[in-house]
Amino acid sequence: MTDSDATATIDYGHLMHDAMRGLIRRVLQDVAETGLPGDHHFFISFDTNHPGVDIAPWLHDRYPEDMTIVLQHWFDALDVRDDGFSVTLNFGESQEPLVVPWAAMKTFVDPSVEFGFRFERQDDDGTGPEPIEEAPFAEMEEEPEPPRKDADVVSLDQFRK
Repeated sequence: MTDSDATATIDYGHLMHDAMRGLIRRVLQDVAETGLPGDHHFFISFDTNHPGVDIAPWLHDRYPEDMTIVLQHWFDALDVRDDGFSVTLNFGESQEPLVVPWAAMKTFVDPSVEFGFRFERQDDDGTGPEPIEEAPFAEMEEEPEPPRKDADVVSLDQFRK
């Protein structure tokens, strides 16, 4: 082991974010192929200034830092790739294509099952994660886990009529 090996660390945060992007990629790929199942729908927020983001100029003017899109009732041309996804959404009377790289994503929430994930950004100098602003969805806030107790045995007879 060298001295530089002793100071090196495993970047679990970065690895976890890559794994979550892979999970979201798989979910969106399934939706692109078969549509949204049941009540599932997604809120996806992303950095509109991230390299590779491609949105209409009027949308960037309206959302100069970040934007949250909803994939629910109407969306078209969902294309999932290794580097990100593209989708066409309806904004009033205008249908607009959007291109979102995975690295631009800030949050992904499926409120139908209370699943959400918030990505952290790296500092410009790459020294470590910087928490992003407050998550816009209550479902993303972690609630304290209730204290564990011994399991109760329940007889099913009490539920029969």
